[in-house]
Amino acid sequence: MNTKQAVAKRIVQICQERGMTINALAYLSGVSPSTIYSMLNEKSQNPGVVSIKKLCDGWEISLRDFFDSELFDGLEQEIQ
Repeated sequence: MNTKQAVAKRIVQICQERGMTINALAYLSGVSPSTIYSMLNEKSQNPGVVSIKKLCDGWEISLRDFFDSELFDGLEQEIQ
């Protein structure tokens, strides 16, 4: 799994844990639904840390909490 895939899975995971839709997350975080959906699919190869921070603000969690997941252990090397 690469970093982009792990970020997408983590977004879905947190939304599911909180029973939250992508549209609800967009409303709470101030990030457009289209931006979030692009982070979840192949359109965005590099989800920005500022966008991830805004999502975290919507969930009322820290970036540390977001990245504190086994999804980010053992990621593929990005340098090719």
